[in-house]
Amino acid sequence: MDNLFVITWVATIMIVLATILCTSWNKLRWRRRRRRTRRAQLPRGTFGWPLVGETLDFVSCAYSPRPESFMDKRRLLYGKVFKSHIFGSPTIVSTDAEVSRFVLQSDAKTFVPWYPKSLTELMGKSSILLINGSLQKKVHGLIGTFFKSPHLKAQITRDMQRYVLEAMNHWQDDQLIHIQDESKRIVFQILVKGLIGLEPGEEMNFLKQQFREFIAGLMSLPLKLPGSRLYKSLQASLAKKRMVMLIEKIIQEKRNNRNGCTQRDVVDVLINDASDQLTDDLISDNMIDLMIPAEDSVPVLVTLAIKYLSECPLALQHLEEENMNLKKQKSVTGENLQWTEYMSLSFTQDVITETLRMGNIISGIMRKAVKDVEIKGHFIPEGWCVLTYFRSVHLDESLYKEAYKFNPWRWKDKDMSTCSFTPFGGGQRLCPGLDLARLEASIFLHHLVTGFTWVAEQDHIINFPTVRMKGGMPIRVRRKIKESPFLG
Repeated sequence: MDNLFVITWVATIMIVLATILCTSWNKLRWRRRRRRTRRAQLPRGTFGWPLVGETLDFVSCAYSPRPESFMDKRRLLYGKVFKSHIFGSPTIVSTDAEVSRFVLQSDAKTFVPWYPKSLTELMGKSSILLINGSLQKKVHGLIGTFFKSPHLKAQITRDMQRYVLEAMNHWQDDQLIHIQDESKRIVFQILVKGLIGLEPGEEMNFLKQQFREFIAGLMSLPLKLPGSRLYKSLQASLAKKRMVMLIEKIIQEKRNNRNGCTQRDVVDVLINDASDQLTDDLISDNMIDLMIPAEDSVPVLVTLAIKYLSECPLALQHLEEENMNLKKQKSVTGENLQWTEYMSLSFTQDVITETLRMGNIISGIMRKAVKDVEIKGHFIPEGWCVLTYFRSVHLDESLYKEAYKFNPWRWKDKDMSTCSFTPFGGGQRLCPGLDLARLEASIFLHHLVTGFTWVAEQDHIINFPTVRMKGGMPIRVRRKIKESPFLG
């Protein structure tokens, strides 16, 4: 009994001490947070309705011709940084260029990627869009270095020229061409070859079919609703499994036949790395994620450029003159254009830059705070999400005069490295394929404006869940002159 009494007494004392320590620690944390919030305040705003928050209003505006209207209304009420509740999470929305840049430049000790649960389930935990720390740096670094390599740029230049000319050689005068569909077909083939070394053929067609099903499910799930969306989710999951099986088969063949040959694609680069972290599952998952730009980014960039040029005859004339001059120079030697020559077309690059600013193919990026954060006097609590909304910055009249007007000349001698222009994200997760996107768009535009005139049919932009033209941007083409035998 005495022993039992002693044990009970000691246990009671320990519980009391533990309670006092926990209470003291919580008070200390609260005081620290209160001291911090005296310096940095939680942004003003509203959480909206119970459970759904402001998600329905956000999505409704996103489907409209001016998706930034959700932000504009709240900016007038609360300022450029405000709180909200969207996609099931309390969220700080930033339309401030400096705040957004800070978030993008931060490492995984401060912010980590965040996506709605329905999307993360389809992408997988090993996706480069979700992984953090040293593994993310390794994968991103290897892929980024290869994407910048002269070998890949030369290969993509040759392939893009060949595929574009093969497609355009079949165009007839007064034929209606859907630019969005044409550019998707061409760019998908080029990117898949650069990623996994697959040439056009039966396996390419199978991969394309499965990828379409995957994208249809992926893009239908920003909100998890019953019925058809659940069905699409299942179809997308099955499509991804089929793609993974094909890519893992290609990876295994490459491992079996590896003999120190030149690294011709991204898979070659990753399997040649000695790290045990880069498993076949991780590689195949990330190849699928990197195919997403072929579905959206580059083809939509090309399509929107043609839309804006069709509405701005002076810019189209200037672009045509620049590209015709280059074509005439190359006709003297009969040589093919190289990637450096495409990228040297200054006005063409300004057209692409202005298209990226106005089109906002990536409208914003979401991150989650892993600790309390203070930015420019704004307090972001641990566990909250941050939406850095690029579109509002790119269309800010205080940063860009006549922001809703297509004006490529605004970029002449302008520094694009400023925090007010972030079409490809930023920081450690800056899109590794940004140079290739510009290259492919430059090649398509070059051959279009030097080979054809066109009249655009009426069409309009849809901004959610991804940016695209509703009708695929139909144009009625007419050939200028018979194509020369060289590819310039």
